[in-house]
Amino acid sequence: MSSILNNRPALAAEIGKVAEVAGYLWQKGWAERNGGNITINITEYVDDAIKAMPAISEAKRIGATLPYLKGCYFYCKGTQKRMRDLARDPMANGSVIRVLDDCASYVIIADQPVKPTSELPSHLSVHNYLLSKGMNYKASLHTHPIELVALTHNQKFMAKDVASNLLWSMIPETKAFCPRGLGMVPYTLPSSVELAEATIKELEDYDVVMWEKHGVFAVDTDIMAAFDQVDVLNKSALIYIAAKNMGFEPEGMSQEQMREMSEAFHLPK
Repeated sequence: MSSILNNRPALAAEIGKVAEVAGYLWQKGWAERNGGNITINITEYVDDAIKAMPAISEAKRIGATLPYLKGCYFYCKGTQKRMRDLARDPMANGSVIRVLDDCASYVIIADQPVKPTSELPSHLSVHNYLLSKGMNYKASLHTHPIELVALTHNQKFMAKDVASNLLWSMIPETKAFCPRGLGMVPYTLPSSVELAEATIKELEDYDVVMWEKHGVFAVDTDIMAAFDQVDVLNKSALIYIAAKNMGFEPEGMSQEQMREMSEAFHLPK
């Protein structure tokens, strides 16, 4: 069967990263059943032949008007599709869409008419925001990291930057690789406009946003980088929980030690 990835090595490599990350999410237990979503902006890999491809679905409304996405192309995980299946065959468990000129609807163009995730409006709203700010972030990831979600069941960690400072203090790499920390969004109905709006507000200051009792939403230059940020944050949560399970409160790095590291590695303070 012909695929949009045929003879397009750069595009195939990006979709390959999505498949690789999907496999990691499943292996870590962060993607139960059809849990989690991935959307990546692939517009830079689109050639004239792709632009000429006919729609294989009717036009579908996004539910919002997103002016910065006019003519953009995205790979999206399919609704009700499992990450473990996407890891094996990304083009059978996701699809490529084109945002139409009205900036309020899209069509599927490849490979199969796999309906995108129900959270597509939220993901596309975030991508519209990223482009409006001139950011080079191309990937958005939603997943359910066990230990990070567990922290949100305690309200003290939901206060601004409490979780960030705790997680930074567990191991130096967390501050180095997630220098902007972790934003927090109180529980909001999944897939809702309210959740999308709250997430975008937090993305003004953070690259990874925690949804209380639900999961995380991360953005970065590609899907692997987005995954890496969540991975190091969850590693810190694991260290914290391991210490608590051993019967003591972990000391953590001091504020002075973290300031010293920020200065040494030119990190945001």
